[in-house]
Order: sequence, then structure tokens, then C-alpha cells
Amino acid sequence: MSIQFRRWAALLAACLAVVRAPSAEALGRPSYISPSPVGGGVAIVENRRAAPIVVDSGDWAGVRRAARDLSADIARVTGITPAVIAGARPAPQTLIIAGTIGRSPIVDGLVQSKKLDGAALAGKWEAFVVQTVENPMPGVASALVIAGSDKRGTIYGIYDVSEQIGVSPWYWWADVTPEHKDALFMKPGVYAHGEPSVKYRGIFLNDERPDLDYWVRAKFGERPTPGGGTGTVANFNSQFYARLFEVLLRLKANYLWPAMWNNAFAEDDPDNARLADEYGIVMGSSHQEPMLRAQKEWDWHLRPEHGRWNYAAHPDVLNTFWKDGITARKNYESIYTIGLRGEDDTAMVQGAAESMALLERIVAEQRKMLAEVINPDVTEVPQLWCLYKEVQGYYENGLRVPDDVTLLWAEDNWGNVRRLPTADERKRSGGAGVYYHFDYHGGPRSYQWLNTNPIAKIWDQMSLAKQYGADRIWIVNVGHFKGYELPTEYFLDLAWDTTRWTGDNIRGYMREWAAREFGERFADDTAEILSKYTMFNGRRKHELLEASTYSVVNFGEADRVVSEYNALTAKAQALFDRLPKDKQDAFYELVLFPTKASANLNEMYVAAAKNALYAAQGRASTNAMAARVRELFQVDRDLATHFNKTLAGGKWDHFMDQVHIGYTSWNEPPQDNLNAVKLTELTIPAAAAMGVAVEGSTSAWFPGSTATGVPALPLFDALNRQRSYIDVFNRGAEPFAFTATASAPWITVSTSRGTVDTDTRVWVDVDWSRAPAGDATGTVTVSGTGRDVTVGVTARTPAAVTRTTLDGFVETAGYVSIEAEHFTKKTDAGDSRWMRIEDFGHTLSGMRATTPVDAAPLTPGSGAPSLDYRMYLFTPGAAAVKLTVAPTLNFQPNRPLRVAVSIDDEAPQVVTLVPANFSANNGNREWEASVRNNARFSTTSHPIAAAGYHTLKIWMVDPAVVVQKIVVDTPASAKAQSYLGPPETYRH
Repeated sequence: MSIQFRRWAALLAACLAVVRAPSAEALGRPSYISPSPVGGGVAIVENRRAAPIVVDSGDWAGVRRAARDLSADIARVTGITPAVIAGARPAPQTLIIAGTIGRSPIVDGLVQSKKLDGAALAGKWEAFVVQTVENPMPGVASALVIAGSDKRGTIYGIYDVSEQIGVSPWYWWADVTPEHKDALFMKPGVYAHGEPSVKYRGIFLNDERPDLDYWVRAKFGERPTPGGGTGTVANFNSQFYARLFEVLLRLKANYLWPAMWNNAFAEDDPDNARLADEYGIVMGSSHQEPMLRAQKEWDWHLRPEHGRWNYAAHPDVLNTFWKDGITARKNYESIYTIGLRGEDDTAMVQGAAESMALLERIVAEQRKMLAEVINPDVTEVPQLWCLYKEVQGYYENGLRVPDDVTLLWAEDNWGNVRRLPTADERKRSGGAGVYYHFDYHGGPRSYQWLNTNPIAKIWDQMSLAKQYGADRIWIVNVGHFKGYELPTEYFLDLAWDTTRWTGDNIRGYMREWAAREFGERFADDTAEILSKYTMFNGRRKHELLEASTYSVVNFGEADRVVSEYNALTAKAQALFDRLPKDKQDAFYELVLFPTKASANLNEMYVAAAKNALYAAQGRASTNAMAARVRELFQVDRDLATHFNKTLAGGKWDHFMDQVHIGYTSWNEPPQDNLNAVKLTELTIPAAAAMGVAVEGSTSAWFPGSTATGVPALPLFDALNRQRSYIDVFNRGAEPFAFTATASAPWITVSTSRGTVDTDTRVWVDVDWSRAPAGDATGTVTVSGTGRDVTVGVTARTPAAVTRTTLDGFVETAGYVSIEAEHFTKKTDAGDSRWMRIEDFGHTLSGMRATTPVDAAPLTPGSGAPSLDYRMYLFTPGAAAVKLTVAPTLNFQPNRPLRVAVSIDDEAPQVVTLVPANFSANNGNREWEASVRNNARFSTTSHPIAAAGYHTLKIWMVDPAVVVQKIVVDTPASAKAQSYLGPPETYRH
């Protein structure tokens, strides 16, 4: 290779490094860091020398601390540690300058000299710029300047550089190691960010026992229960919170509700509140704990004398309790939760009117003390009122708080927004926000183990919140925090910039996230695993799984679920084995473990379902399947033990203590167990005895069986070209020989003879090149142990339509199954349109009804947007159209959630999915079913006059309906039940 060619190649590589954007290190943002020299750029590290970091001693303490973190991050990447210099001292040719407008004389000087655009920052909330500046001061040729509009703006800018050089926000919390680089250069230009889309963005540590509580005890110790109580409490001290504050700032969050089950933030460590303010974290308290006072502070010190926390019983005591708390923290940045709920999320008095009157009195007293202690102009004190559970009902019945108080709307604890602001409510100066959940301890069943929150659903619900003006506060319950890294970061990224992430780039986000954590080489495969495992988990949360969830006889559903999970696990394991050793711990935590553990749990429940089925059929393999359930249960235990004791040298011990097997109600059992899984074992006779079972039926055929009718396989047809199975099983211990004989040459079997120890599956298919035209019938006869069982086979080769002439979908076995995104035609109407959300729902994606804010209901059949599905039906008569839609709630008051359905030219039938004033609470069986299934279902009936082509239309009526799947059942359908519905039928 010539010297000239090598120079040309090096120049090309450098140019490509400059133009590539976004990078693996910068989620959704242009890359401004290069490992190679860039013309006009600034050397951060070059020739084993690092540019010093200059931050003024008068800048915020949190900014100075973040500058030290940047120095450590540069060392993590390059092995070279930059000096951190206070003030403008003589310096080398290049510098890194970090500072806040109004607090950094250097930054202010750059603004005055027009080298930095002060207008991009002045008066802004949490905005920052990162840019190159030539000759920033005498003796300095160039500098990388990080300038913020305020304290957090500068801090975010500093951490943005850290992420751009390759340090993940999760470097400590998920052991993500950066790629080594010998050199780092800032590209020339100005990179501006902010203001954020949502003003306050944060998390709530909740349901922290056992995982987080026990881990904190192991990592940071425990202390005696305050107030003379018995036992100990986890030491949620400033060392713990420093780790949490840092990762929140790296994620551009600014708000925290601290751990509260058995702790009190201000009392756990007197340094906690001061440190939060120094870091730049705005502190708040949960919907149950007003005025920054934890319930545990009451329990430890006041409960022995005064009993339950109840304002109706002891108002003066609570007033003093609250005032003392806000006085102690008056100099720190906080949002004050006002109002009050009774102890443990209960009401304090009986009756709505009495409760409303009491709340009005409480709010008046709280605002009075805020004015006395914090600011005489109480409208300048950030406050929120969380409309959680029955409190929303009070609001809907007329209870109001002052306009400057933020209304924090709570979703239904299962990720479905219950209410968003109306046009009048959007005029309130306090604005609105959303309290969301990734974890929940409550009915209809708690979910607290692993991530079951597909980011597609997060986007769907939180983009609605932004559209309807709920953008003052977004806070999400992250339970024990670890294990929710992906959805937490996505939630916060979406809050930072709701325009960057859409329903069309869900996979794109996954890919960029995977590339940052594990490198470009592994990004595509990792993103696919993340996308699929979270979609699979979103079908039904782990704690809600049962042996009956997936069908073991219809559509191969249960086996398909297991094989999909296991294929994903195999792919994840193969990636893990290929990764560098220093990446494996992070990959195990973020990808392999949740995938493998979820796959194992699903397989365990499917094995339990097979145990029940086999017992009913009298199979000798019944006992082996019971043993398989116990084996998979032990695998679950072993996986948890490895995570706790071996992974990362035991760093995360106790984070897999959460119980997830054995639920029978909302409350978790004391420990994981198989008590709720009813396993059956049979006494197996020695002599062999043949039995036969077929796909689509729970019955079995053998001498003396109670099965009725003749066994038959589901319909085969030349367009869908299915295959189906016959199970030949042993009812005794001795093996036996069997044969499977087809009655016609067009019927093929996967095996015609063999020996059965326990179970043998014979696959039946049709040779369509030899199948007769029209409807043909035949049989497969299974012979063994001196018995014959004849199974019916029917094959259809229609003359009217073929695989190549078909235009649309086609009926099979009496039904048509359609994925919503596979429409024949989509009709929009102005800004009202159907939009695709990728990876949404149970199987593929969703089509969401999107309208302008406050748009009136649309009239189906009269210009409303529609989705058309052309299909060929063989069976006339009454057709049932079954929709699977998201469990979205009617978030606009006094308005239902509707969609309409029609076939051909009939008048559309309006379907009310969620009625007005719907109660999304425990006790409402319809709501409970919708969150268990993570879906809602509707059925309409439509006349089909004749066989042939027909057009199904789904019409938009109200916004936010997300259609996922459509099944059309004709009179010929067997209406086979399954959780996911039939796989999509053939279309062309």
C-alpha cells in the first residue's frame, strides 16, 4: 500500500468520523466527539495529554462536582486524567471550560465578546450549549466550552460530553464499561440543547422491599428503627443517594420522590436533603406524603401518641408536623405535594362531601404555612396535587385547588392514562403532569419483578400527555430501580425532547441504546432482543401468568410462545459469548438475564398446562411434565442466585429477591412457590397402550376414552398451506411400535412408523401439487398396541382464487386474522389520521387514532379516517368482527372511547370501548380484565350475503384508540380460543 493511499484512506476515515450522526454514544443527537483529529476542532486528549477542565470557584457546587466527574469519565475512556482548575489561570493551548451564565466570569466574558451566543441561554430553563471557541482567553488557542443557562443546564452539558465520549449513564448502576480510545477531539460547531419538553422529570423509588431495601442494607448498612421502635431500617444514606442523584442527572432528570416504604429521606441521613440541592435534584414526596414529610416520620415519632395519620383527628399536630418539615428544608429546591390521603392510601373520613370539605381545609392551611415559611407570594412556590385514586373522583365532583398548583394526574397504575387536561385546565398557571408506573404493588395483582414495560406503550401514553398539555411534571414509579434501566431512560429521554422520539422510531431508539452500551457491532441483534423480550413480557406480566394463559391445543400458541422466547434467549446467549469480557456483566444485567428468566418462566407455565392436559388425556408423560415444571422452577431459583451472588462479584446481591411465582391475589406470597400451580401425577401401568390426540382439541382417543366424535384436524387450504399435528402417546410404561398411514397420496406425514416411548408428534401436511380441486377429504390412520385411530383430513383448493390471484386476505378454517398495520388502504382526514406504532401490543404493532387536541368526535362513514382491509370470504352468513385494541382509557372527561366497524357498504357500527365516566379501579371487572390482558376486545356482527371479496373498514371516532389485531369469524369458524388469537392468515 502506497504512502499516498494510506494518507488518502486516513483522510477519508476522518471525514466519515466527522459526518457520522447520530453516534453510538449520543442517543438521538448528532455526534460532536471524534477519536481522530478534526480540522477546526479541539483536542480533549491527544498524545497522552489531556486538556485541563476550567470551572470557576464561584460557580454552583454541583457544577464543580460534575466537572470532576467529567475528568473521571475522560480517564475511564482514555486512561488520562485531566486536571480540574478553579478560575482562569494560565493554561495550555486547549482547555475545557464549563460554566453557568451569571456564575462564571469566563463564560460571561465569552458572551460579552460575542464568542458565545448568550441569547441561546439567557433566561432559559436547563438549556446548554457545547461548542468550540477560538482564542477564548489570552494564551489559549481553542477551547471546548460547556455553558449552561442555570445550574442544571451546565451539569447536563457536562454529562452530555461524558456520554458523547462513550461513558454510559449506567456505567455504575449497570456496569457498562466504555470503549477505550487513545484520543478524543471536539468537532467544530455549536451544539445546543434545551429547553426540555417537560419541566420536571423524575422517578419515584417505591415498593423497595425486598430488593432495594435488602441491597441497601448489604451495601450501606442498617440502623436501629428511630423513635425507639424494634428492629432496623435500611440505611438509605447520602452515599446511596449520591449514586442515584448522579445517574438521574446523567439522564437529564431533575426530580425525585425518595424511598418511603420503611424510610424517611430527611431523617435517614441529615445530609440527604443538602446533598440533593447541591447536586441539583428537586425533591418531592409521594401522593400520600404532603409537605415533604414522610409517613414514617409520623409512625416513628407521633403514631404511639396520636395513632393513625388523619387530619380529621389531629389537625394541629399535623400542621406543626408539616411546618417543622418545610422550615428545615426551606432553602432547598423542592416541589411541595399538598392535600392529604389517609394512612396506606385510604380516605380519612366517610363520605365524598365530607372528604372534599376536609381536603379544602387542609390545602388552605398548607398554603398558608408555605406563604409564612417559603415565600409570601405562595404562587411562586412550586406545588402539586396528585389526583390519585379517589382524589380524582373528588376533583371530578367539583373539588378545586388554586390555579398555580400543578395537577398531577395519575394513570391507572398499569400504564394507562386516566385523565388529561381539558382546554380550560390547560389555561391554569400551574399546569399539569402525569404520575406513571413501571412497578405496582396492588390489584388486580402486583407486578414488581422484571421489566414488563414496552417502550412503545410508554411513547403512546406519554406522547398523549404532552399533546394534551400535561407537561409540567412527569414522574414514574420505578419500584426498586435496578432492572428498569431501559424504560426509565426512555421515559426521561422522551420527557427531555418529545419531538425526537416517535411511534415510528421505537426500534431506532433501541438500536442507539444498544450501540451505546455494547458497541455498533452488536447493536442490531441486541436491539432485536430488547424489542422482542419487552413486547413478549408486555403481553401479560409475569405475576399474572398462569398455566391457562396460552392455549396448548389451538394454533400452536403455547409452543410458539416458548419457542420464540427460547430462540431469543439462544440469540442473547450467543451474543453474550461473543462480547468482550468487560461487557458481559452489563449485557447479562440489561439483556440476557431478563430475556432468559422471562423465557424460563413462560416455559414453566406452559409445562404446567401440558401437565394438566396430559393428565386429562391419560398420557404416561404426565409425570415427566410435572417434573419438568419443578425443574424449570429450580432454573428460576438458580438464575436468581447467580444474579445475586455471582454476577459482578455479588455487587447486586438481593436485587433478585422479589417474589414472582405463587400469586393467588394482589398481595405477594412470602416466597416463590408452586402452590398455585396444580400439578398432577398418575399411576402408570406397565403395559403399553396407545392414545391419540389432535391439534385443536383437548380430547384423546383410545379404547374406553370419553372423547366424543371422530378426531379431525383443522381445515387445510391451498392458500394458507397449514400443517397440523397428531400426537401419538403412550398410556403405559412399555414402549410400542406405531404406524401412520395416509388414505390418499396428497396427504403427507412427517413419519409413517416408529416407536413411542412417551409422546411422538406426527406432522400432517398436504402436497398441493397432487390435491384434488375443491374440497377433498381423507384420513390418517394411526395403528399401535392392536388398536387403530382414524383422523379426518379436509383440504380445500378453491377455483375462484389462488395464491397468485388473491388481492388481500383470505379466509381459512372459517376465519380471517389480520395484523392492523397490514391495511389495504388508509384514508386520513386533515390532521386526523391513523398512525402506526411499531412493536406495540401482543403480536406486531398498533394503529393509533390521532386527532388534533379537543377535536370533536368524528362521524364514521362521513369523512372520518378509516383503515380498509380487503378479504376473500368463502362462507356467507353472519360474520363476527373481533378487534383487539390497547387498554387505553377515555382520558377526556364525559367522553367515551369509541371506534366503528363496517363491511362493504353497510352503515358503520359504533363500538363503545370505554364508556364515559368509566371507573378504572379495583372492583371493576372489565378494567381488571383489560389490565390483566393488556388489551381490550370488542365484537360486532355483520351480514355477508355471498362468498367473494369484501372490504372491512375500521373507522375513527375518538382519539387514542390503538387497534392491534382483527379477527373475522364466519359461520364456518370453530371459534378456537387462544390468548393471542390466530396467527395472521395469508395475504397477497
